[in-house]
Amino acid sequence: MSAHTTALVTGANKGIGYEIALGLGALGWSVGVGARDEGRRRLAVERLRAAGVDAFGVPLDVTDDASVTAAARLVEEHTGRLDVLVNNAAITGGMPQEPTRVDPATVRTVVETNVIGVIRVTNAMLPLLRRSASPRIVNMSSSVGSLTRQSGAADEAATGPVAVAYAPSKTFLNAVTLQYAREFRGTNILINAGCPGFVATDLNGFRGVRTPEQGAAIAIRLATLPDDGPTGGFFADAGEVPW
Repeated sequence: MSAHTTALVTGANKGIGYEIALGLGALGWSVGVGARDEGRRRLAVERLRAAGVDAFGVPLDVTDDASVTAAARLVEEHTGRLDVLVNNAAITGGMPQEPTRVDPATVRTVVETNVIGVIRVTNAMLPLLRRSASPRIVNMSSSVGSLTRQSGAADEAATGPVAVAYAPSKTFLNAVTLQYAREFRGTNILINAGCPGFVATDLNGFRGVRTPEQGAAIAIRLATLPDDGPTGGFFADAGEVPW
């Protein structure tokens, strides 16, 4: 990757997404700050620019076709291509989420953002990514989406609370990542899922034990993989996460 590399981070106005944008910007990259809220997006861009990042705002609602299409057009007008896409935007859907109590509409809403939104954004940005010499796609997942851990661990610290919308949405996202990797086989596109760990953000009421900066580290590592790096994997700072 060169100093002229361009990245787009969804949900980049705060938390882990903001720190991903900051970290990639520190490499000298141009970073698109994808966010729905105009005020928060503008403030994030101002903060990033004050920190020396070549940041630009990208109005983006991952659940809306027209918004995503417009975002792709804006990125194209700004740089002509996209080198790295970080699909970070996500929601929990609120708690409780016991399977016997959940409103099916909650599951549908979470999947629309955490899974369908990733597919929508990835496919819209793909023509721009194909113009890059070393395109990278990073899907921010979670270890709570690991079926191995969900089926084998008994404590909530390892698997999170029972959450029939959020946890399976990350399992679904992992499976989607694998399908993209299969389709991209033989191309120069590397796509991986990353787990930030239990980070203190508003997503979990700031109960996490890691900082957003620490949570962003895996995304930055996967965004900067060499051309012979892995694809179709699920990684955390400590190494591979079991599916």
